[in-house]
Amino acid sequence: MNEEQIKKIIEDTYDESREDTLWSMVGQLYSKKMLPSMIVHFLYSLPFMAGVVFCGIKFFYTDQIQFQIMYAAIFVSCVQVCIFSKIKYWQMLFKNNTSREIKRLELRIVELNETVKNK
Repeated sequence: MNEEQIKKIIEDTYDESREDTLWSMVGQLYSKKMLPSMIVHFLYSLPFMAGVVFCGIKFFYTDQIQFQIMYAAIFVSCVQVCIFSKIKYWQMLFKNNTSREIKRLELRIVELNETVKNK
């Protein structure tokens, strides 16, 4: 096979509707099946986001060192919980992507098997 034949095969087999975009993955994450889980996830992280804002403001308005250390420690802890929740969100997002890719691979294997049998 030369390079032109390879490019032709790639262009013919490329299906843009099967391409995963960020919007399609987010749409699947907020589907009817996953929506209650995502609402609970958001409600869980909301108080920690409020804690980040509260401790950030209180840190600059206090004059005593011990309270500044306390607000800084609480701020860092709340930020870490928020980061953990965002990591969990991205893992859920890409879990659906991985399972979808496995299903596509299985379909391709079946198609390949049928074409080999027909030849």
